[in-house]
Amino acid sequence: MRIWAHRGCSLRFPENTLTAFRKAMELKDLTGIETDIQLSKDGHMMIMHDETLDRTTDGKGELRNYTLEELKNMKIDAGEGRVERIPTVEELLDLLEPRLNAGTLKLNLELKNSNIRYEGMEQKIVELVHKRGLENAIVYSSFYGKSLNLIRELDYEAEIGILDRYTSDCLFKIRGGVNADAIHPEFRSIDSTLDELQGYTVRAWGSGRLFPEEPSGHRLNLTAMEVKGITDIILNEPEAYVS
Repeated sequence: MRIWAHRGCSLRFPENTLTAFRKAMELKDLTGIETDIQLSKDGHMMIMHDETLDRTTDGKGELRNYTLEELKNMKIDAGEGRVERIPTVEELLDLLEPRLNAGTLKLNLELKNSNIRYEGMEQKIVELVHKRGLENAIVYSSFYGKSLNLIRELDYEAEIGILDRYTSDCLFKIRGGVNADAIHPEFRSIDSTLDELQGYTVRAWGSGRLFPEEPSGHRLNLTAMEVKGITDIILNEPEAYVS
């Protein structure tokens, strides 16, 4: 089973922050890191899961309504008086590039465009990835099939995963014309047979506890997941499974 960090090490550190990503990058046996991208008001690619700022920062409202400068002034509470800032995609790539270039780590970029259509985001991210020569280290994913098809048009060899809750819904989207080579379901929602999943990378994700919650101590049965056809698992606490 291949292990990925969900928004970085997001149980021990604030999700989608450079600290959470740095701690994940230090796990030598980690397969990859998953994160989310959106666009600021002035067109900068920002790392943020929610479309709104309220849950994870001291800001209010939708991210898309603020400029890069305004977003950078917002604070993410990291506990014990420490503060983090919302990263840009460029900052994340600067941090991870040594391992991405070495081929020892992958980065899954989820385009957060199923609720808000960020025009031009696909072109921006593909252009940046190619400019840095990181094509072989990136996986693109989204719940929005049209966005993934646009990624495919921009980069025919891109590695693409379609997101949905159930494996059957992921497969339905592919059969409906989404040009993806991997499926990204919720890990408890594997409702397809092994024959149906044959030939697909199945990167399953879980939600679970996030910083500053305490670990539950519960460990997933990875062997049972493999039997169902899951090839990769994206976790908030990857450090409990790999070192």
